[in-house]
Amino acid sequence: MGTATARNGSTATAWRNWAGNVTATPTRVVTPASVGELQEAVRRAAEDGLRVKAVGTGHSFTAAAATDGVLVRPQALAGIRSIDRAAGTVTVAAGTALKDLNRALAAEGLSLTNMGDIMEQTVSGATSTGTHGTGRESASIAAQIRSLELVTADGELLVCSEKENPEVFAAARVGIGALGIVTAITFAVEPLFFLTAREEPMGFDRVTAEFEEHFAENEHFEFYWFPHTGNCNTKRNNRSQGPAAPPGPVSGWIEDELLSNGLFQAVNTLGRAVPATIPSIARVASRALSARTYTDIPYKVFTSPRRVRFVEMEYALPREAVVEALRELRAMVDRSRLRISFPVEVRTAPADDIALSTASGRDTAYIAVHMYRGTPYQAYFTAAEHIFTAHGGRPHWGKVHTRDAEYFSRVYPRFGEFTALRDRLDPDRVFGNDYLRRVLGA
Repeated sequence: MGTATARNGSTATAWRNWAGNVTATPTRVVTPASVGELQEAVRRAAEDGLRVKAVGTGHSFTAAAATDGVLVRPQALAGIRSIDRAAGTVTVAAGTALKDLNRALAAEGLSLTNMGDIMEQTVSGATSTGTHGTGRESASIAAQIRSLELVTADGELLVCSEKENPEVFAAARVGIGALGIVTAITFAVEPLFFLTAREEPMGFDRVTAEFEEHFAENEHFEFYWFPHTGNCNTKRNNRSQGPAAPPGPVSGWIEDELLSNGLFQAVNTLGRAVPATIPSIARVASRALSARTYTDIPYKVFTSPRRVRFVEMEYALPREAVVEALRELRAMVDRSRLRISFPVEVRTAPADDIALSTASGRDTAYIAVHMYRGTPYQAYFTAAEHIFTAHGGRPHWGKVHTRDAEYFSRVYPRFGEFTALRDRLDPDRVFGNDYLRRVLGA
């Protein structure tokens, strides 16, 4: 769609996110083919008194991108703009999917330093909500940004970096769509390298007792606990000389199908229909895992396909609090009537300097809880959230939570810095919606 679409919009249709738990019906949808068309669409929306939200692939579980005004689909703004090998950077249009960026960088012999475990999202959607992987020294995707371009509420294009508009750069890397629409991002990249992954089943008591040891000894450590069992699966990713030695077909099938896709879909469907079967399924599934080691380029180790749809809550805790919180979560599940078919995921991140990053100013560990789509999740998530907030947790901006601006003002020391910048850049709340009103205030 070209200029006509940017001016007139397409026929309004309901928008639904990936998990299906958020819907919206915008007044019009625009798919700008250039930054200029996007600027025009923002100006026209403001003139018409309509709010504007950009939406990527809908992988957020919150209503961060929902709007009854103008919905911007940035997918036409895609592709690598430039690579600066001397500076170690790549500039990419905001609608580019992470999977396309990763593959294009690999073809150029380059890679991001760290990434999350899926790569379907657009680069702007992933960074704006604070998407992260796990890492001892390497941080979230947003923390790898070196500069970005932002269309503001008056339709102007703002370039932001540590040297240019640094106060905006400090906030807009994780902007939740509140400060403007990101049109391009420059990431730090490095020469392509190999990671050797070591996956190993381990008991809950052992992995929690040794958590700090595993964290200190590995560049990237994470683990999954299977509720209703004392079983976990650990993952340790560290750099190696290579060569590539990808997973064999059997171990690959176990990971991809048993834990992620076809077979996992089947057992979750059974569990949703007959919840009493879930503890037995969990025991069988967790025992089916065996240790394996493989080596590949980063995105093939960090990421994996996720075809089974779910709803997720994730909280960032001070790293020193994560083991206690996880033990409390296990005790809560054990004494409840809840039946949980998805593993609980634990990851880490170093402190960063982004105002509303979940790792802002503190070394962090994350606990993520999931429920199969269509299964009632409120009781589980409410009980988990009670535990997480008692430890000063910060919810992922794109995942289910019930927190509001008053809470965030207490757990984010730089919350006022962000809201003051929002007042300056978007005083009329052109980029506002109900979710932002709740989490940032009116």
